[in-house]
Amino acid sequence: MGGLLLKDIRKSYGPVKVLHGIDLDIKKGEFIVFVGPSGCGKSTLLRMIAGLEEITSGEMQIEGQRVNEVPPSKRGIAMVFQSYALYPHMTVFDNMAFGMRIAGESQTEIERRVKAAADKLQLTPYLERLPKALSGGQRQRVAIGRAICRDPKVFLFDEPLSNLDAALRVATRLEIAKLNESMPDTTMIYVTHDQVEAMTLADRIVVLSAGRVEQVGAPLELYERPANLFVAKFIGSPAMNIVPVKLAETGEKTVVTLDNGRTVPVDIATPAADKGKPAHFGVRPEDLRIAGPGEAALFEGTVGIVEALGEVTLLHLDGLAGEEPVVVKLPGIVRDVRGQTLAFTADQAKLHLFDESGHTYRTT
Repeated sequence: MGGLLLKDIRKSYGPVKVLHGIDLDIKKGEFIVFVGPSGCGKSTLLRMIAGLEEITSGEMQIEGQRVNEVPPSKRGIAMVFQSYALYPHMTVFDNMAFGMRIAGESQTEIERRVKAAADKLQLTPYLERLPKALSGGQRQRVAIGRAICRDPKVFLFDEPLSNLDAALRVATRLEIAKLNESMPDTTMIYVTHDQVEAMTLADRIVVLSAGRVEQVGAPLELYERPANLFVAKFIGSPAMNIVPVKLAETGEKTVVTLDNGRTVPVDIATPAADKGKPAHFGVRPEDLRIAGPGEAALFEGTVGIVEALGEVTLLHLDGLAGEEPVVVKLPGIVRDVRGQTLAFTADQAKLHLFDESGHTYRTT
């Protein structure tokens, strides 16, 4: 048995409940990413796994062994923090070797592990330097190397790239992806608010909100089949367009009515009893396209703000008769559209429908 098992994990600070029954089964060797808005509990959960926060109730197992009362140093876990947490007076070698020296490892074993970690992270030329002589990306790699040297069962990353600039974030993210490939039997859990990191690194993503798990799944599963409105709006940038509708017809094929009176058929099954009820209709900005001649339009509006990003252009539609603002993401450069009234549509397979409480209807 391997990996990490969380059973009904709860956390309270006095009367304040922070985590409300977290159940997760993380397989050995998986790369799991926790995402969610600030205050959702993702860092608290990570610190509980590390043993830095006590578990109020529930059970945690690492490789089949209960660890609720096991101190952090005995859990076989290594953690990489947002701040590099390097000793400024120690060389790179000594920073990476520090944990092993405390654990009483032999000098031969220390040198072997530090050399192996430095080779993986391209740090060999810097082993005799002090942290002040390194760039931010190099310092973060030293922090990761220190964790590797502990030969942990589980790696924990707490927003490790937040302090880096855009270019270094990309480079270090690639280093972490390579590290994951080179250590296929080591479980990695990564906390981030950055969707690009989550989508590109994770085997599975855990979406948290207000101390609860909203959905767990592969990155594309969450993107294509969100379980509810929260996940639909949280995964993807720009966020999914969500507009209020009423269910005009229900059954195997549904017809919804938008606030402006436009009716839209969707190939999504809804219960007959839901006819006439309010619902939420969703489509991602990148799934919208300009409607061709004779095509039924989902949205029609005047182009207001235009954001030209080079590889894509974002159009913000005005005048949608009370509907929420709609964003359209078109590939490439789109010129001379500001002020024009355009119609947009999308393939049926790309449409989403959520019930009054925010849960998704299944797609036929």
